Amino acid sequence: KQFAALDCSTKESRAAAGEHAAGSKPSDPVVACKDDGTQKYVLGPVGVEGTDVKDAKAVFDAQQGQGWIVQMDFTSDGGKKFADITGKLATKTQPQNQFAIVLDGAVVSDPRVSQQLNGGNATISGGFTQQSAQDLGNMLSYGALPLSFKIDDETTVTAALGGEQLHAGLVAGAIGLALVVIYLVAYYRGLALVALASLGVSAVLTYTIMTLLGPAIGFALNLPAVCGAIAAIGITADSFIVYFERIRDEIRDGRTLRPAVERGWPRARRTIMVSDFVSFLAAAVLFIVTVGKVQGFAFTLGLTTVLDVVVVFLFTKPLMTLLARRKFFAEGHPWSGLDPKRLGVKPPLRRGRRSIVTTETKEA
Repeated sequence: KQFAALDCSTKESRAAAGEHAAGSKPSDPVVACKDDGTQKYVLGPVGVEGTDVKDAKAVFDAQQGQGWIVQMDFTSDGGKKFADITGKLATKTQPQNQFAIVLDGAVVSDPRVSQQLNGGNATISGGFTQQSAQDLGNMLSYGALPLSFKIDDETTVTAALGGEQLHAGLVAGAIGLALVVIYLVAYYRGLALVALASLGVSAVLTYTIMTLLGPAIGFALNLPAVCGAIAAIGITADSFIVYFERIRDEIRDGRTLRPAVERGWPRARRTIMVSDFVSFLAAAVLFIVTVGKVQGFAFTLGLTTVLDVVVVFLFTKPLMTLLARRKFFAEGHPWSGLDPKRLGVKPPLRRGRRSIVTTETKEA
């Protein structure tokens, strides 16, 4: 009755039959479909488990002219079981002399047995192509792996959730940028204009490159990518701060602005290069070893780190060189961020000339 009711015409019906067959006990007879839906079977109890197959591989038989065949090697227990079952099948007529190779409740092959097979090995032949022989060999070798899957966590999200997360990420980025701007203006005053201009140039370059590379590499601005851009704000601002502090240190040592800009640059340059190299290395490793959305974070972080070097070398440093010639910055205006008094520079002590008193030796 089950055999008559079995439907193998569609993938859905074959999948349902396969689930029912796979869930049965090895000692129970079942009905099953062939994997391509061309036949249906009544299968007896399992004679040889998949774990009894030691190895199976596709071989081209040039000596006997059988073409591509599949050679199977069994374990010691598996060889005994296979010899026993083939001995029983060899005495029967077709189709009862066939055994079914079953994977996930579907019959992938149904060889006929002509004689008892001893020795722990067997050969399956019958018009195989190279691909079909390799597929069957892989199924026999690896289909018996004891793999099982269970759902540890399952979350259902709506289509609008991604847009909401992206909007929240952009808001967080705007808040972070606003805090950086407030800090720069409060602490560096006029120098904050240099930092903000550099941040603007970096943002324009980042947006342009993302727009150009997006279609080429399949990059999309998602939430992890926004997080990478937010982290890059701090990395970029840190480079400006390093340079500004080097200039201030030179001013504290008593130098004027123009020499301070030039002397502070080599020391700041080394620090910026080392810091950006570490950040880029971390982004590159993260991009290589991860997949999916995390790569968006790594890509954005690495891109903005490279652009930070470009902006600092080609924009921030030349801009500071030009501003050092301006009276507002060169003379240390209180709102320039380079006020010597605010930086704690002490005026040099003036020493008067020593008066030289000459005395004449009186002679007695």
